[in-house]
Amino acid sequence: MKRIALLTAGGDTPALNATIHGAVVRANARRVEVFGLLGGFDSLFDARVPHIRLNPLFNEIPELDPTQGGTILGASRRYLSAKDESELPAVCHRLGRLGVEGLLCIGGDGTMNGAQPLCERIPTVLAPKTIDNDLGLNYPNEPDRWQRLDDAQAPDGFRYQDQPDREHGPDPIQLDQMVNYVTPGYATAVFVSAMGVQRVRTTAESHRRIAIIEVMGRDSGFIALGTAYGQPDIVLIPEQPMELEHLVERVRQIYEHQRNVVIVCGEGIVDAHGRILGSSRASSDPSGRLQFSGAAEHLRTLLIESLGDSFFRSHRFFESAKAAIFTRKVGHTQRGGRPVRFDRFHASLLGGHALDMLLDGQSNAFAALQWSEKDGFRVVDQQGNCLRDRWGTIHARRVHSSFYDRRSMLPSPLGIEYLLPIFSNALGADDLEHIRDTLFDPGNLYRRYHSVTVDIRKRTRFLGDSDADAPGESARTGNSK
Repeated sequence: MKRIALLTAGGDTPALNATIHGAVVRANARRVEVFGLLGGFDSLFDARVPHIRLNPLFNEIPELDPTQGGTILGASRRYLSAKDESELPAVCHRLGRLGVEGLLCIGGDGTMNGAQPLCERIPTVLAPKTIDNDLGLNYPNEPDRWQRLDDAQAPDGFRYQDQPDREHGPDPIQLDQMVNYVTPGYATAVFVSAMGVQRVRTTAESHRRIAIIEVMGRDSGFIALGTAYGQPDIVLIPEQPMELEHLVERVRQIYEHQRNVVIVCGEGIVDAHGRILGSSRASSDPSGRLQFSGAAEHLRTLLIESLGDSFFRSHRFFESAKAAIFTRKVGHTQRGGRPVRFDRFHASLLGGHALDMLLDGQSNAFAALQWSEKDGFRVVDQQGNCLRDRWGTIHARRVHSSFYDRRSMLPSPLGIEYLLPIFSNALGADDLEHIRDTLFDPGNLYRRYHSVTVDIRKRTRFLGDSDADAPGESARTGNSK
C-alpha cells in the first residue's frame, strides 16, 4: 500500500491524537501516505470527502500533538450499514478516487460494527479507544452467551439478552485471558473522576452531607469501578442491580460512623428489577444508542424517601433529608483534556500496530492491548469476529461479576487486581509538570485561545482537488468542516 485513510469516530477521548500520531509515525517509517478524513464516517457520505494530508513528504504535520486531547480530525456518530446497498459502492468509489488502498478507523464497539460492511470491499482495521473501556471481552468465548429474542416493541423486531456469566464463562476470570485488557482514554477518565471524588469529599465532610457523584460509562461500570482510587464509600455499577434496602442500611452505618457519605454511581445503574434508574432516550445521532441522564438525581430521591427527615434531625445537622443529600456529575470533563502518560504511550503503540496490520494485508481486525503478570502490557493482533456474537453484532463489554463485591459495594479483590496494572504508573512527572507550567501561565490572561481546527481548515482538501490547489479551499467555498 502506498496510501491509506484514517478516521476517528464516536465520542471524543483524550487519547485520539496520540493514536493518530502513533499511526503516522509508523507510516513515515514505512513510506506510506496518510489521509485524515474529517468528521469520521460522515466524510465518506460527503461526495467531496473532506480530508487533510497527515504526513506530507513523510513528516507529520505540526498540528498533530499526541499530548492534546480530542481529535484534530473531528468525529461523528454516523456509521455505515450493510443494509445500505446503494451507499457502500459510492463510499468505496470515493476512496478509490482518492487513491486510498486501506482504511484505519479509531473508535469503539460502534465504530467496529460500523466498519464491518467495508471490510469485504477495502482492507479495514481498528485501533481501539473509549473512556468506557467496553471494547473487548472478559474471556474469549464471551460472545457465545448472547441470545436474540423476538420483541415486537424493538426497532428491529428483536432484542439481545445477556446470559449469566456462570453458564458460559469461568468465575472468577483469568486476567491474562481478557481480550483487549484496557482501552486508551479509560485511564484519563478515571484520573479525572477520582480527582472529582476527592474534591467533592471535602464538601461532604465539612458540611456533614451525603454526596452522590454520577460518572459516565453507559451500561458499563468500569469508570465507576476505577473511581475507587478516589476512596468513595460506595460504588454502584450498572452490571449489579441495586438492592435499595441494603444500600440504605449501608448509608446509615457509614453516616453514623463518620457523618458524611460519598457514593459514586454509573449513569446506567438499574434497580432490582433491571429498570434504569435515570431516564433514557434514543439519541438523535445515526448510531441510535440510548442516552442516559438523571441516575444520581433518581438515586437521591430514593434515599430521601428511604432515610427520611427524622434520621438527619436526630443528628441535629439538618431539618430534612433533601437538604442533606446532594448530587454532582463529573460530566464531559472525563473525556476531555490532556491524556495521562498511560493513555498517550499505549494509544501510540496501538495506532502504530494497527498501521502495520493494515500494511500486512489484514482486514476486519483490530489491535489489542493484552496483559500478563510475566510480560506486562503488550500489543497483539485480534480478529474482529472474535468480538461478534453468532448474528455478527458486537456488544459492549461489561464489568465481570467477580470484579465487584455486592456486600461492600466496592471493587472485589480481583477487581482491585485488575485495576492495579493500569494505574500503578499511569501518571508521569511530565503530567504534573505540564499543569504547573501551563494552567497559570500569565499569557493565558491576555492571549486568546487558538483552536487547532482553524489550522486544520487551512489544510482541508476535497475530492477532485489537484495537488496544485491551494489549501483552505473550504473557506472559499463555504463548505468548511
